Amino acid sequence: MATKKTAPADAGFVDVVLSRPLEIDGAQVKALRMREPTVADQIAMDEMKGGEATKEVGMFANLCEVAPDDIKKLTLRDYKKVQAAFMGFIA
Repeated sequence: MATKKTAPADAGFVDVVLSRPLEIDGAQVKALRMREPTVADQIAMDEMKGGEATKEVGMFANLCEVAPDDIKKLTLRDYKKVQAAFMGFIA
């Protein structure tokens, strides 16, 4: 059975399926839902302190409605998926 893929910009969000569950607030999370970024999100990121990587983690945490420390717990493989999901909104 084929699954229809919806472009992130069309849906307003994208679900990022993780390669292994992530524990957030005592719950095992298998996917993160990233909402479409707004201009306000971009401004907030620009005003954050820290390097580019820290700002990116903050932006992704905001868009996925989790703490930055939760994003930092992702494996690099899953972090790359989150980055790709973000790029789907701006490409």
